Amino acid sequence: MTTDATQNPAAAGAAIHTNSLTFSYGGPNILRGLKLTVPKGARCLLGTVPAGGGGRLSRRFDLRLVRDEVLVNGQHAYFNTPDGITYLGPEWVQNPVTKRDVKVSTLLESHSAADYPERLAALMHLLEIDPTWRTHEISDGQRRRVQLLLGLIRPFDVALLDEVTVDLDVLARRNLLDFLRRECEERGCTVVYCTHIFDGMGNWPTHVAHLRHGEIMSMTPFDQLIAEANLPPSFDSPLLQIVEKWLVEDRKYREANGLADGEVRHKTKWDELKDGDKFYTHYLQANPN
Repeated sequence: MTTDATQNPAAAGAAIHTNSLTFSYGGPNILRGLKLTVPKGARCLLGTVPAGGGGRLSRRFDLRLVRDEVLVNGQHAYFNTPDGITYLGPEWVQNPVTKRDVKVSTLLESHSAADYPERLAALMHLLEIDPTWRTHEISDGQRRRVQLLLGLIRPFDVALLDEVTVDLDVLARRNLLDFLRRECEERGCTVVYCTHIFDGMGNWPTHVAHLRHGEIMSMTPFDQLIAEANLPPSFDSPLLQIVEKWLVEDRKYREANGLADGEVRHKTKWDELKDGDKFYTHYLQANPN
């Protein structure tokens, strides 16, 4: 069994390489003899058909469930898991644990954020996070930003992202993509972003992979893909560009006027009345007739 790149010349120089990956959850295969090579330093956009299947690929690398040959930085992802792999997916935001009363500052301490002061400051500003936030009082979008902060605070070599921008506004998404671009260009990191939503991606990727029903249909450099389709290099929605401009101006206004980064969702009477019995009891007491 091949366990490193020295025995597999095709994997040399690749951040991720697999030549025959098959996987199932115990039923029909959802990945079928998948072939994929992602160069080091690439920003690979993994587009999925049908929608929603992309994360199945990224989760396999992170959860170390695949015993088929998948090499990450030349090492077997299951038998010889390399350091420096970061996985961020949709589950964290909806996890009941993340909705308990926990201060963001406490979460940062648990992730040794103080070891990376410059990176911490940059990410907190980029994502507009207040360390005094409490996770049970903030929105799903703010909780997603906290997840991104915790996941990216430690420098990574390979980042596997599964639909992590769906809860973000267009400015936060643009800032995140710009940060990931700098990571790849300045530190030589590799990012695989699995999604079926392409709004605002612009010319962010260096490569685009098309996943259809568990098989890679193509893996193409972005410039080549756009040239073959005879499209301009940047073709984001004009409305998206206008909204991004508004959000940039709104942020400058908040900063100039000393307003908090983001809006905290405070607990209200409605939160206390979520239980049906409490609601009807309260309603009947307030409206006896």
